[in-house]
Amino acid sequence: MNAPLSMNFKISSLIVGISLLTACTSNPPAPPTPPFKAPAKVKVGLALGGGAAKGFAHIGVIKMLEANGIKIDVVAGTSAGSVVGAMYASGMDAFALQEHAFSLDESRIRDVNLLGGGLVKGQKLQDYVNQLVGNKAMQQFPKPFAAVATELETGNRVAFSRGNTGQAVRASSSIPGVFMPVIIGNKSFVDGGVVSPVPVDAARELGANFVIAVDISSKATGVAATSTLGVMSQAVVIMGQKLGEQELARADIVIRPKVGKIGAADFDMKNIAILEGEKAALAMLPLIRQKMAEKANTNK
Repeated sequence: MNAPLSMNFKISSLIVGISLLTACTSNPPAPPTPPFKAPAKVKVGLALGGGAAKGFAHIGVIKMLEANGIKIDVVAGTSAGSVVGAMYASGMDAFALQEHAFSLDESRIRDVNLLGGGLVKGQKLQDYVNQLVGNKAMQQFPKPFAAVATELETGNRVAFSRGNTGQAVRASSSIPGVFMPVIIGNKSFVDGGVVSPVPVDAARELGANFVIAVDISSKATGVAATSTLGVMSQAVVIMGQKLGEQELARADIVIRPKVGKIGAADFDMKNIAILEGEKAALAMLPLIRQKMAEKANTNK
């Protein structure tokens, strides 16, 4: 009777010993990495630059920032950046932005005025933006938002942060020579890229103490643009290039999606632009986290 019991005891002890030995020699499972949480003292502003069809890259940037726990507190946009920025600040997440981008029919935002020399009026763009944001005024958005435009009479930068969202976006996006100037009050406004290609200062004016700028502008390369929109967009870039460089220097982070091969009118390349935005933002994440931590420490 005792022999089987003794044998069972030895076998059980052997199994326990092997289990303990295995536990000692194998690596314990790594604890899950906690999601990144922005320091409480850092108020993040997103400054989205102009670039016509290149502006779809902003959606890819927002997707990556959201997916990696970078919470955006305020948004400023110029031209194409004001379109994406208004939609984002109104409460849409990155996937809703992408869905609207893929369903966009260019005819819904282009209304040519033959009596005005063939220029785009911009009323369709204004109505489209207002429809997407639920006809909310800018001051009603969950995130503070500003659309930057240029006052035609003085050349001053104007950041609209209250009132008719679509109208402000239309003013910000009115590329000279392509769009008719927008009359607001008794003043005329054109594309904000003339004076502020990437609206870093406007983001700070909204209260941000840490600004992530997204620069999608085309630099002068010596290659002639092939479309009217491309020519005029390039002219706006050249006019605002020096001012833009100075303003970008005041950003904490500058993300530059590689969208140089996408033309101003290449709306059919939106998927490529979004992907390039994702890739550029992903590459900058370690530096963003590092600089946000540094900013939090300096604010103590």
